[in-house]
Amino acid sequence: MVYLFNMQQIKYLLPVILCAFIYSCSPEREQRENTKEKPNIVIIMADDMGFSDLGCYGSEIRTPNLDSLAYGGVRFSNFYNNTKCSPSRASLLTGMYPHKAGVGRVVLHHGGRLRNGPYQGYLSDSSRTIAEWLKASGYRTGMSGKWHVGENPQHWPKQRGFDRYFGLISGASSYYEVIKDQPRTRQMVLEDSLWTPPGDFYMTDAITDYAVDFIREQQDKDTPYFLYVAYTAPHWPLHAPEADIRRYKGMYNGGWDSLRQARLKGLQEQGILSKAQKLSDRLPSVPAWDSVTDKAFWTERMEVYAAMIDRLDQGIGRIVQSTKEGNHFDNTLIIFLSDNGGSAEDITGRGLNDPKIPVGAKGSYVAYREPWALASDTPWQRYKKWLNEGGISTPMIAHWPDHIRNRGQVIHYPGQIMDILPTLLDINNIDTDDLSPRWKTPDGLSLLPAISGSTTERDTPIFWEFNGGKAVRLKDSKLLADKNGEWRLYDLKSDRIESRDLAGLQPELADSLAVLYSQWAIKMNIPTE
Repeated sequence: MVYLFNMQQIKYLLPVILCAFIYSCSPEREQRENTKEKPNIVIIMADDMGFSDLGCYGSEIRTPNLDSLAYGGVRFSNFYNNTKCSPSRASLLTGMYPHKAGVGRVVLHHGGRLRNGPYQGYLSDSSRTIAEWLKASGYRTGMSGKWHVGENPQHWPKQRGFDRYFGLISGASSYYEVIKDQPRTRQMVLEDSLWTPPGDFYMTDAITDYAVDFIREQQDKDTPYFLYVAYTAPHWPLHAPEADIRRYKGMYNGGWDSLRQARLKGLQEQGILSKAQKLSDRLPSVPAWDSVTDKAFWTERMEVYAAMIDRLDQGIGRIVQSTKEGNHFDNTLIIFLSDNGGSAEDITGRGLNDPKIPVGAKGSYVAYREPWALASDTPWQRYKKWLNEGGISTPMIAHWPDHIRNRGQVIHYPGQIMDILPTLLDINNIDTDDLSPRWKTPDGLSLLPAISGSTTERDTPIFWEFNGGKAVRLKDSKLLADKNGEWRLYDLKSDRIESRDLAGLQPELADSLAVLYSQWAIKMNIPTE
């Protein structure tokens, strides 16, 4: 059908056409039928979950709900976190490097000494959270789960833009109870009050329940909502319902060496990694599986860990279903990621485990430890707390039926957790240029061009610092140094397992990246000595 317009009509249509062009100049911003309709937004974060722990990232663990979101949306193969709980959460919430937001390290527990600056341990007053941004734009805001960016009440979620909150203020806790000697360092909060779990409590299910309730409360309202669901699973202690554990009995009898091989193959088959991708060497501190004598000791830990992820996925299925019940699934952007890689921590010294209790049950208190953490982070080197790929690489899934057209695609663009807030502002046409002098400008970039596939390369560097370790990635080059160590240079395109140090062969490139890092560190007030 052909439409003809006279000059008078064109005069009035021109501003509309121009706005539509600006909004849709990149493929991912296809004009919505109703441009006034804002999307609902759900961000879901796992805790201490490795790069290869989902079915859609090559795993044997049952994650049908996340797999469905991945195949109906997009997955990232080069998405990064900040290698530890608090710094990652600070960047997610503020769109800034964690030091700029005041959380360059893990937060202190309640009552700890407070300070100012990049390591103060709670979100700075000059940072603005996603909830504060979106609430000012007309969103109803809710959070369910782990906070971990401020222990004292003046720094809790409802003081940082969330209308509703339920969850764990602190870093980690029993999934069944608040242990008697931990009431202050493991605070459970409902809205703004301390909350005591009932007898039938299981943390993952409780976080899901509150999230689902929040979504259902929005069903009859015209207001869009933003929901942040921060699961504690699969962070230690290893706790899971017996029915879920039974599903994985015997699955890990082959050990971590064969599991790493199988997961690498799965990652390749999923298109996350190329067929040429190699497996990093097993660390000297990790024994060959064939040499392990107490195999049952180890397999039961991985069985429970897998069950925890399975239960998390079940909860995500319930959250997705609640958006369908409200008839707003198609216009809901769901983002899933992890805060860091798998955790190699051994928590035996905490003295909270009853060895007579089966792993996974109330009264047990153990972690799955280094060998399985390395398997979780297949095929990369290292794990949580390190700036190798195993510590900072996360699965990232984005699902939004109304706008994502390249469904099932794997995105190879290097994204970072601080990019999520700018992406949400971009979606809502919120301009950071309108910031008052009080607020610092976000550091991240919008991911909308990457999600659409219209760009595959990032021209700006990404920086990390944690506990003295430091790193910078620019395009395919990564400069890395451990605490008090020398700089090492890697070409991630050909060697993402970081096996060949090129610093001696390409000193000019290494020096230029080191200069970039120093300039950034000075800007972030990070000690350079």
